[in-house]
Amino acid sequence: MSDVNVNQVLAQMRAMSAEASHAPKPVKETAGEDFAALLKESIDSVNQTQKTAQKMTEDFEKGTSDASLAEVMVSVQKAGVSFQAMVQVRNKLSDAYKEVMNMPL
Repeated sequence: MSDVNVNQVLAQMRAMSAEASHAPKPVKETAGEDFAALLKESIDSVNQTQKTAQKMTEDFEKGTSDASLAEVMVSVQKAGVSFQAMVQVRNKLSDAYKEVMNMPL
C-alpha cells in the first residue's frame, strides 16, 4: 500500500468541494429553447462526465495519470450521482407521460 499523506488528500477534497460549490452551472432561461434540445444537452453532459471518470480510472490503474486517488474517486462519484439524477428525471418524465395519456378528452 502506498504512503498517502492524509492532510494532502483532505486539502484536495476541500479544494474540490469549494470548487464545486462556488461554480454552479448557470440555468439558461431562453423562451425559444426546445425541451428536447435541453434534455439532449443534459444527457450528453452526463455521458461526458461518465467518459471522463472512466478515462481517469483507466489512466490511474495504468499509472499514466498524475491524478490522485481522491480525484479519481470524486470523478467516479460525480458520474454516479449525475447518472442517478438522469434516471430519476427519466422516471418522472415517464410518469408524467402516462398521466397525460390517461387524461380524458
